[in-house]
Amino acid sequence: MIVTLIVVCEVGFWVLLAAGLGLRYLAKMPRAGAAVLLCEPLLEVVLLVVTVLDLRAGADPDWKHGLAAVYIGYTAAFGHYTVRWLDGHARHRLAGGPPPVKPPRFGAARARHEVKLWLRTVAGAGLAAALLQIGVRYVDDPERTASLTSWQGFAGRAVLIHGLIALSYVLWPKKPKGGDEANVSEAVAGAAVHPVEDRAGR
Repeated sequence: MIVTLIVVCEVGFWVLLAAGLGLRYLAKMPRAGAAVLLCEPLLEVVLLVVTVLDLRAGADPDWKHGLAAVYIGYTAAFGHYTVRWLDGHARHRLAGGPPPVKPPRFGAARARHEVKLWLRTVAGAGLAAALLQIGVRYVDDPERTASLTSWQGFAGRAVLIHGLIALSYVLWPKKPKGGDEANVSEAVAGAAVHPVEDRAGR
């Protein structure tokens, strides 16, 4: 049941996102669209409650409960980021708004962008690890909670791997090649023309 609910939550996320953006930019109902988008976090709350109830009912902790915790952590860290990014593109495509400024591709700006993404991974992994630890304490049986602790290790490895990727951009900043310099100039000019509010997803 937990796995099915995770799938339902993922599908529900995209359905609510499409509905919210459609109401905001196609139906010209911004308040209704915003209300639908604000319902997104309720999906994670439902998943958390069902997971807790499943454990309280006597279910043995296994990979499904660990996956639920990781999913909640990931969506908490990246869900709003995704909504903002897609909102910027929808505003441009459907409402004639200015094109959203793309993430930086080179130099220190790219390094800062990668570090910010890594910090989101840290936050998501930290939340997942905390939820898993609560499950471990609640069950209070090391033999039954091995699966939960293994998911904590998975969250830690995700932070480490993503951290190494972000660090590579800090130590070896990516530089433009040839014609890319013109693209960089255009991007800088565009950023000067469009206000900060157009930077959806940043």
